Amino acid sequence: MFTIPKGTKDMLPEEAFKWHYVENTARNVAAQFGFKEIRTPVFEHTELFLRGVGETTDIVTKEMYTFEDKGGRSVTLKPEGTAGVARAYVSSVQGSGILPYKMYYLTPVFRYERPQAGRLREHHQFGVELYGAASAMADVEVISLAKRFFDTIGLEKLTLNINSIGCPKCRKVYNEALKQYLFEHLKDMCPTCNSRFEKNPLRILDCKEEKCKTVTAKAPVVLDYLCDECKEHFEKLKRGLDEVGIKYVVNPKIVRGLDYYTKTVFEFVSDAIGAQGTVCGGGRYDSLVEEVGGKPTPAVGFGMGLERLLIVLESENLLERAPKEAVDYYIGSMGEKEADYALKLAASLRAKGKSVETDLVGRSVKAQMKYADKIGAKYVIIIGDDEIKSKIFKVKDMASGEEKTVSADEL
Repeated sequence: MFTIPKGTKDMLPEEAFKWHYVENTARNVAAQFGFKEIRTPVFEHTELFLRGVGETTDIVTKEMYTFEDKGGRSVTLKPEGTAGVARAYVSSVQGSGILPYKMYYLTPVFRYERPQAGRLREHHQFGVELYGAASAMADVEVISLAKRFFDTIGLEKLTLNINSIGCPKCRKVYNEALKQYLFEHLKDMCPTCNSRFEKNPLRILDCKEEKCKTVTAKAPVVLDYLCDECKEHFEKLKRGLDEVGIKYVVNPKIVRGLDYYTKTVFEFVSDAIGAQGTVCGGGRYDSLVEEVGGKPTPAVGFGMGLERLLIVLESENLLERAPKEAVDYYIGSMGEKEADYALKLAASLRAKGKSVETDLVGRSVKAQMKYADKIGAKYVIIIGDDEIKSKIFKVKDMASGEEKTVSADEL
């Protein structure tokens, strides 16, 4: 018997309604804000992620599924959604004159990491990308979309953390101050943080090792080093969030795990999934489009893991509102001739947009009724000789137990 690969999970038909509920809510909310779906390949050239995500990130150094194809090209299963969207924008959209350009995606992503609650080696993300708007109001719109999504599915016990990590100009000044502080503590920090010290010290603030968190607790704060432009952008972000009534906490330790972020970064956090409680994270990445070969284009967006989100929804009993995907009619039959007629009636109902099942295995009428109950059929019709002759049927409401008599035309 084959076993499922570690870090993956089957979605069985009985669970599908939960996923459809979340995905359809995401699509509907994205549409309310004028975002349209984009789909990019599951794999890309490896160089895209080296340049777009950042060579010092955990994703690139530890977690990517990279292999050489039969043509000798290095390709990688996408570990996140944004870099591929940026590549698609540069190759197919930039120059069209449509700005801002709004996109959303629902996609699998792949990371070779230690499986944990809500984070598998293959997991799924809902993300949005807004290109071509440099103002803080674009940041507010993206955060508002995420908040509207959470409100729509009833998730209230979340904390929005925001921060600014500045632009390349002021971040250079901050990095020097941070390195000066960290230099005295390198011996107390993990090997990964030591390797990041020269290339990207800001990423050290994102380390989850307790000994490193102890060191960084007293590190210089990035907000104290912002240039005037970045300070103004952050103040406008806070004012915009205040205007739309979204509560937030300024958390200077948020830097996000990807190198492409500039200025605004944010996370929606839940305590329902332990220490790794981020269910949505994003920010601004004004240099990414240029980094992957396009013209300079401001951009902002977010990504959220759907497996993590489903855990939170389960813990808050919020999936009870998800509509079950029950079949409309089960048409049973008393014999072979009746089974043939059931197929004909099923075809007629399906042509009217109804979902219908019939007996395909030759069960007794009693067993057919049990099956109809198990699959959650809303109505049951049993075909006998009288029903074929009269074309009048008894329709049983499985929820109430009531029966009514209707003609074929009335179904």
